[in-house]
Amino acid sequence: MQASVAAAGARTGAPVFIGPYAVLGRLDDEASQVPVPERRFIGRSADGDRTVLVGLPLPGADPGRFLAEAEASRYLLGPWSAPVAELAAPGDAPWHARPYVPVVPLPAALAVHGRPLPERTVRALGAALVETLIIGHGQGLSHAGVSPAAVLLAADGPRLTCFGAVRAAAADGTARSGLPGLESGTLPPEQAAGGHPQPAGDIYALGATLAYAATGHTVPEREELPAALRSVVSACLSRDPAARPRPAELLDALSPITAHPGAGADTAGNPAERAAAALGPGWLPGRIIAALARQSAGLLAATLPPPPAARQD
Repeated sequence: MQASVAAAGARTGAPVFIGPYAVLGRLDDEASQVPVPERRFIGRSADGDRTVLVGLPLPGADPGRFLAEAEASRYLLGPWSAPVAELAAPGDAPWHARPYVPVVPLPAALAVHGRPLPERTVRALGAALVETLIIGHGQGLSHAGVSPAAVLLAADGPRLTCFGAVRAAAADGTARSGLPGLESGTLPPEQAAGGHPQPAGDIYALGATLAYAATGHTVPEREELPAALRSVVSACLSRDPAARPRPAELLDALSPITAHPGAGADTAGNPAERAAAALGPGWLPGRIIAALARQSAGLLAATLPPPPAARQD
């Protein structure tokens, strides 16, 4: 990111501008084998005042469904949701943007760490994501996009992105197995067959995502899972939606009240307080913190190209 944006774009094939934003770099590693439901970039406004995460649909994707899910995500609540803040104007090429914070996608975090994440990190990650799902389900929204690539790790906690990826990939009633951008291991059986996404499907996808964080695979053998997480992750991955744990039960298993002996009665029963307590100092391994710092430093050193209207032909 220290070079000019135009030169970086030429090397990586990234666009130089998306809407009003100059592209500073890709968020995801193109060499990664983990599917990502959209193309993601870090961008900056021409005046240098705003840095954003910009998303584009995958080649061949339906731009209408992509933008409809992005629009719906604007209403998400909670500290670890990542609602879209800006959309392409009607008639323009589709894109969306959300405010930037230094983040590392979960697959990149495992690569940086050099191995699966520690149990403490997996539990804290799970607690925050469960809280996000509890809030969303309370709003009547199924996320339908939980996957390793959808989870971005920031210093203060995760950000859950890719809202509606399953719905955007194909209409209900259409088999979704094997579609570009969808991680098959996180796709609940009922949704793989084309069923309408439901909250229980988010629990399945979350279980697969936590399995990935703990083992490097979304569908590990039961014995590969850490013993302390084996029962809860396996329950999430039940093929029967009715047999999967409820979100509150999942929070109890991932962040038991006894883990925070200093918490008062109100805190113990409050999902937000319990998730926040799990994300205390040291929740992220040092190598991931260092990667976040390097990303920030690279963005500070990046230079912007002239806006399109100012360029010479």
